[in-house]
Amino acid sequence: MFPDAARIARNLEAYRTDPGRQFFLWETGGRVVCAVGLRVQARQAEVLHIGTDPLERRKGFARALLSAVASALDLTTLSAETDGDAAGFYRRSGFYVRETAPRGDQRRFACEWRAAG
Repeated sequence: MFPDAARIARNLEAYRTDPGRQFFLWETGGRVVCAVGLRVQARQAEVLHIGTDPLERRKGFARALLSAVASALDLTTLSAETDGDAAGFYRRSGFYVRETAPRGDQRRFACEWRAAG
């Protein structure tokens, strides 16, 4: 979404008006350090957007947020589609990651986390 202000506004409006979409923030020291937007259906969710403040990256905040959200929503499955830059993040966060068909000249990856049990 970033840095397109119009696209950000459209997506935020979708989170406000679509009951299937949910948005979560992780704060530390009174500051928002990361956020995730999901499409939720029953006990399954798809990561639509995720981002961390550049100064707070690689500190585990996004991984902790995904874990907390999965627990709070009692999810059995959490999925995402991403590019090569973020595939490692999902892999380190316990997702199974596999390469899928490219989009244009960009490599794409399907990522899936399943609850234990």
